[in-house]
Amino acid sequence: MIQVNIHEAKTHFSKLLKEVLKGKEIIIAKGNKPIAKLISIEGKKLKRKLGTAKGKIKMTPDFDEPIHDFKEYTQ
Repeated sequence: MIQVNIHEAKTHFSKLLKEVLKGKEIIIAKGNKPIAKLISIEGKKLKRKLGTAKGKIKMTPDFDEPIHDFKEYTQ
């Protein structure tokens, strides 16, 4: 997290936006008192965790068999 005063935020706004796009948060302060936070709208991307769907998906033994009535859907 980076803290800058209002004057510095106005002067280096483009640089600060680049830092935000990298995932950093910028605190804008007035007289060393935080008054605003500059963050990305998309927020932080969460890391994917493998195995979270374990036990939730079930496949029947014939899942890869040809679908006999599929031609009806392609016409």
